[in-house]
Amino acid sequence: MGVRGLQGFVGSTCPHICTVVNFKELAEHHRSKHPGCTPTIVVDAMCCLRYWYTPESWICGGQWREYFSALRDFVKTFTAVGIRLIFFFDGTVEQDKRDEWVKRRLKNNREISRIFHYIKSHKEQPGRNMFFIPSGLAIFTRFALKSLGQETLCSLQEADYEVASYGLQNNCLGILGEDTDYLIYDTCPYFSISELCLDSLDTVMLCREKLCESLDISLADLPLLACLLGNDIIPEGMFESFRYKCLSSYTSVKENFDKKGNIILAVADHISKVLRLHQGEKKLEEMLPLGPNKALFYKGVASYLLPGQKSPWFFQKPKGLITLDKEVGSTSSAPESKQGVPMCTDPESKQGVPLCTDPDSKQGIPMCTDAESKQGVPMCTDPESKQGVPMWTNPESKQGVPVCTDPESKQGVPVSTDPDSKQAVPVCMDPGSKEGFLLCTHPESKQGVPMCTHPEFKQGDPVCTHPESTQGDPVCTYPESKQGVPMYAYSEYRQGVPMCTYSESKQGVPMYTHTEFKQKSPLGADPEFKLEAPVCTNPGMKQEDLVNMEPEIKQQVTMVSDPEILKIARAHHVRAESYLVYNIMSSGEIECSNTLEDALDQALPSQAFVYRPVRQRVYSLLLGGGEDGASTCPTVKEWFVYSGNPLRHPDLVRPLQMNIPGGTPNLKLLWLNQDAGIQARRLDALLGCFDLSSSREELQAVENPFKALCCLLTYLFVQVDTLCLEDLHAFIAQALCLQGKPTVQLVDLQLDYIDARAVQLGSLLVRGLTTLVLVNSACGFPWRMSDFMPWNVFDGKLFHQKYLQSEKGCTVEALVEQNRSRLTKFHALKSVVCKACVRENRRIVSRQLWPSPQPGRWGRQGSGSHRTSSGYSRAGQGQHWRDQGPGNRQYEPDHWRRYSSSGWSN
Repeated sequence: MGVRGLQGFVGSTCPHICTVVNFKELAEHHRSKHPGCTPTIVVDAMCCLRYWYTPESWICGGQWREYFSALRDFVKTFTAVGIRLIFFFDGTVEQDKRDEWVKRRLKNNREISRIFHYIKSHKEQPGRNMFFIPSGLAIFTRFALKSLGQETLCSLQEADYEVASYGLQNNCLGILGEDTDYLIYDTCPYFSISELCLDSLDTVMLCREKLCESLDISLADLPLLACLLGNDIIPEGMFESFRYKCLSSYTSVKENFDKKGNIILAVADHISKVLRLHQGEKKLEEMLPLGPNKALFYKGVASYLLPGQKSPWFFQKPKGLITLDKEVGSTSSAPESKQGVPMCTDPESKQGVPLCTDPDSKQGIPMCTDAESKQGVPMCTDPESKQGVPMWTNPESKQGVPVCTDPESKQGVPVSTDPDSKQAVPVCMDPGSKEGFLLCTHPESKQGVPMCTHPEFKQGDPVCTHPESTQGDPVCTYPESKQGVPMYAYSEYRQGVPMCTYSESKQGVPMYTHTEFKQKSPLGADPEFKLEAPVCTNPGMKQEDLVNMEPEIKQQVTMVSDPEILKIARAHHVRAESYLVYNIMSSGEIECSNTLEDALDQALPSQAFVYRPVRQRVYSLLLGGGEDGASTCPTVKEWFVYSGNPLRHPDLVRPLQMNIPGGTPNLKLLWLNQDAGIQARRLDALLGCFDLSSSREELQAVENPFKALCCLLTYLFVQVDTLCLEDLHAFIAQALCLQGKPTVQLVDLQLDYIDARAVQLGSLLVRGLTTLVLVNSACGFPWRMSDFMPWNVFDGKLFHQKYLQSEKGCTVEALVEQNRSRLTKFHALKSVVCKACVRENRRIVSRQLWPSPQPGRWGRQGSGSHRTSSGYSRAGQGQHWRDQGPGNRQYEPDHWRRYSSSGWSN
């Protein structure tokens, strides 16, 4: 995390960079310097999770009451000295960092395997050196902090960038986290969470100015240094040979420093003495061995530039602009920004191309990519028109071709100068060739349409495709707008991408249409198709706008075209009030990190499979258009960690038809309508996601907070046949006993031993609670979130205790600790779950009745099966869930079930 080797370098080679400070004293100084301004610390919450999780037990699924108490103490300590806290959480994984995300997940898998091996060998929890945070910790921490009255935000891009931006723009006291990237950003002071002593409020401040002084470089050089050393964007091996060349020519190698420390010193020395010597005379790519990695390198450097900041390393002879690429559907960085960033993609480089915005004109600037060099295309100023135009450089002639719109023109197409006719004609370069698409005005429509000069097409043919057309080159008029729709055709697909307009922004947004879908979908809506187009033009731009990290664009390329619904989803996401909803609707891509699951346990499926049908129905609700939503909405990319998945590609998961009385309600009804009776429709939608509509009355009769728990347990026991009556008793008993136990009693709870299966069951239930957060958010919040927060319904050690007691054959009275009131509630809750399962043709039996300990089967239902209650059958044998095949497999909209080979009576 952060810059490779920098943390160790600071600690061993340059300890003077670290200064012990006291937050109370800093706050007093801040108040005296800024009267009336509350000292504010921006907290990178993801960096603090390990620090906050202080309970001794972590293996059993989480000690949530203890954890909540620790968070409350943390908040109280800072509040007592008048310091305001703003918590930021990661809300997405940017594509540039996906490889790093995957690498960490696979590393975590190996650690989890060692953990389960230790448990089976020693029957106890491993030491803190093998500590693994409980599943769902980051998700539930958001809600815990909100319940404590704290301002909690979820990022729309990489969280550390938003943290640094917020700290800079709001004159904050500092940033609290544990990421060396905060030493690179030119923002407010950076404080270490790992060095924080909560009792005294002492910690360590890492000073970037002292770091620069030690390295003899300037603050503006730090992004360059970070990328040459390697970070989450730039792979460590990319500049390995370059670093060793620097080291070999470095004359001040210090024997008492370690090798990594000397490499950092050598690279910094090269920047200050060699690169600076030729700066302004040579391009940076001429001074560094960038090769084909030029675009990625510039992107990495630009990722550290906060709004309004520039890099001296970007000023080249052709005055230009290089922007940080974003993926389709990515959004603005600053919390207060309310717009998204439309993108197009180079089909060869597969890198996102952003549409930047001039902060003055507030108009979109299309950026494209040189397919050979894969470098971001700079923007420059036309000396005649004095207006900003993007430049495309021919690799052979090395001359720029302007491709931007004349603001005086009434034509909505880019313009350039034809060297033969000396007339302004639009140009768009084909990323797959060295020739361009000339853009001119269609004589009939009098509107700008692209003209094709590609050798595969007829010369001069307008590049425009009607959505129903199969060709990539004819001119068409969009039937609704009655205007020429500019199209961009890749020769590989022979299809075009229309540029449509959002009603609010009145600016072009790339769209695609496929015959499989009966609705126009924004670009990127279906991961199976790779049709992309550049969007918009900019009538003017300042040359000094080097990198605009806070674009203000009125439109956004998303999976959902309704701007009102998307705005609501975005607001819930930013305020950390929902989970995954906005990611699904904006980019159609979600992820879930590691879970404590035993890869060698063939009897219990991964939570990724268990809850997939629920997610599939949520996709239908969020992306569909009503009752036939499952057949009209595209697939969703799932990056879920489970055993055997190498994570080379996401799973492409199709939506699943919902079975809701009265039909599937639309999102405007669920999210915006406040009429009487709508809450009942919201509940119908929630139960429909779990396919438990038939148990509505029984579940409604259950008191809070057990209503949501019963819903989840019913789904789990219907879905997983290898769960037995003893498991159900343990789940219900721990929830009931938890209500009357103070936190201190849970802390003192001791376990006889640790059981590997109970560990996995605890994690499985907690992941179910996070799934409830997703469903409740998608359905308009029919239930209170507090009803399924784990500190109200689950405690890891307590569940483990009840599990071990139940396995030993303890009576129900013993499980509920001889409490008559709990015993009555126990039988009531058990009855609700068992009756609902029987209705689904699932009979829960004791493990003692199992004829053999054979593992179950997790299978797919054949097309000929039928059930009257829900339209599918659990009868028959399915494909083993471990053999389903990971990676880019496409999952069709059918029901996934867990089947038993043990011969149980159903």
